[in-house]
Amino acid sequence: MNVDSIKNGIVIDHIAAGSGMRLYDLLGLDALDCSVAIIKNVPSRKMDKKDIIKIDADIAINFDVIGFVDPGATVNIIRGGDLVEKRSISAPDRLVNVLKCKNPRCITSCEQDIDHVFKLTDKDNKIYRCIYCETKQN
Repeated sequence: MNVDSIKNGIVIDHIAAGSGMRLYDLLGLDALDCSVAIIKNVPSRKMDKKDIIKIDADIAINFDVIGFVDPGATVNIIRGGDLVEKRSISAPDRLVNVLKCKNPRCITSCEQDIDHVFKLTDKDNKIYRCIYCETKQN
């Protein structure tokens, strides 16, 4: 398989195998008007297998979403065909409007203009809780 290099854009690398599509959905990459490549189950010396997402546009992306899906991922910023920045990602302490609370009694279920905010309560198990009702999301 041959996927061309990009001139200006973003490469999300070292995504845990099988998590690339979830990341694609949560980042809303389907709405972009540029080339986006999702490469699944790529052999890796470091991880055995990994997913990679290449975005052929210099766009703003939500690093918190990447950290939520896979805190071990890396983001490479490409400009003029050269790597200008490599960023390691970690799990964010707070997620705003990334997840929706599943509790039907939560205030976010009946108030439309309120942000869906989750805080990281257990870093080892990647457990987030709604700040309004404490419902667990992982």
